[in-house]
Amino acid sequence: MADWDVERPSGRCAATGRALAEGEEYYAVLFERDGTLQRADYCIDSWAGPPPGAFCFWKARVPVREKKRLPLWVDNDVLLNLFVRLGEEPDETKTRFRFVLALLLMRKRLLKFEQTLRDDGREYWQMRLARPADASQPAGQVYYVENPRLDDQQTEVLGAQLRALLSGEPVDPNLVGEVFPDGESPGGPP
Repeated sequence: MADWDVERPSGRCAATGRALAEGEEYYAVLFERDGTLQRADYCIDSWAGPPPGAFCFWKARVPVREKKRLPLWVDNDVLLNLFVRLGEEPDETKTRFRFVLALLLMRKRLLKFEQTLRDDGREYWQMRLARPADASQPAGQVYYVENPRLDDQQTEVLGAQLRALLSGEPVDPNLVGEVFPDGESPGGPP
């Protein structure tokens, strides 16, 4: 079997010289010249069929580069304050957010899981403040976090909404209906 070296996409239309944009469809054409395959790309507007001497062609799309998400930096004081405030009111939405926030605080080693407690069919995690973010929360403070028994998809959606809330990014409202039926939003109105 023969190996063929095929050039990578040029990113420019061979007919017009115009740069092809991310997500734009184009035609790629291979020409056999001097025992090698040479490639030329053509934007849709300049395509009038395969040029003379074309070995083969196909329709393609310029890949869209994913934007690299910068890590979210939020002050630990803000996270702990939000965590405490979410625990002040018995609300299912706030309970879910508080649980996901507790997972984040455990990851940041600000909260430490101690034990699971059960009361009246509900599960609570006893957690201790490992190190205070500021003087308003003394080290060793104990918190009880209700486990709302979220599945992985619900946890991911709540995490995305929490990131959006803390960073000011827009939230995709379509995720809410897929994960939380009956229009029950985990973070208020989408």
